[in-house]
Amino acid sequence: MTTSLFFAQVLNGFQFGVLLFLLSAGLTLVLGIMNFVNLAHGSLYMMGAYFAASAFGWTGSFVLAGLFAVTATLVMGMLLERFILGKLYSRSHLDQVLATYGLILLLNEVVRGVWGQSPRYMSLPDALTGTINLFGISYPTYRFFIIAVGVLVGLILYLVINKTRVGMLIRAGASDPITVAGMGVNIRLINGLVFGGGAALTGLAGFMAAPILSVQPGMGEPIMILTLVVIVTGGIGSIRGAFYGALIVGIVDTVGRIMLPTLLRGVFERSTAQAAGPALASMLIYILMALVLALRPQGLFPVKHG
Repeated sequence: MTTSLFFAQVLNGFQFGVLLFLLSAGLTLVLGIMNFVNLAHGSLYMMGAYFAASAFGWTGSFVLAGLFAVTATLVMGMLLERFILGKLYSRSHLDQVLATYGLILLLNEVVRGVWGQSPRYMSLPDALTGTINLFGISYPTYRFFIIAVGVLVGLILYLVINKTRVGMLIRAGASDPITVAGMGVNIRLINGLVFGGGAALTGLAGFMAAPILSVQPGMGEPIMILTLVVIVTGGIGSIRGAFYGALIVGIVDTVGRIMLPTLLRGVFERSTAQAAGPALASMLIYILMALVLALRPQGLFPVKHG
């Protein structure tokens, strides 16, 4: 493998990690503050992608499609939290898993009924097509745009979480929600803000994924599994853990799928290497998660207490 190809794959892994971060940032706080297991988080990502593709079809504007996707997913997430999911906070994790799994099935059927079974696609504006030169290699402009947006969102979240009063309450709620509620803080309002913000981020992720992936029913489940791996690896309740964990998982998954088949060709026959490489690569992130759980059960970058 050439150096330029390896560097391009690292960038692709970084870009994939950025999408995972947008999904995991809100969900890790939901788990940390509310102790709530929301398996339907990936379905909001799917809805964001559909909202974006539909709005782009109506308006032809990439910017308006993004605004609509984020806003519609934010509203949808807050409505779900207010009328359905909020009633499950005091229930067991098993009840939460069953209820949110049922919500996944419901939203998949809603998508099939409204948009049909066939995949939908979203075009890119001229400004984001083509390639740019990065350290001597040509890299797709839109993928670099995703990286830039993700880093910017990560910076904004860092400032909000660490430099504002709302962020202080969110961090305190993630560390010790019982004490925070006992001090008179409206923890239900904090829950709503966190859930709504997380939903908006999934909408943004769905909007940015729509032009490079086919938008189809059930697209939220596979990435939801990876999001849970990110949260466990990075540390539940930690935005910093979500960011670094997402980058680690994204790069390991992407580079592993390219490098493992190549490395195995030096040991096995070409046909065997081509068959075993992708299978082993798909296992890498789960092996990584298992190692983290064995060595650091709290995650690589847990919430700092005190």
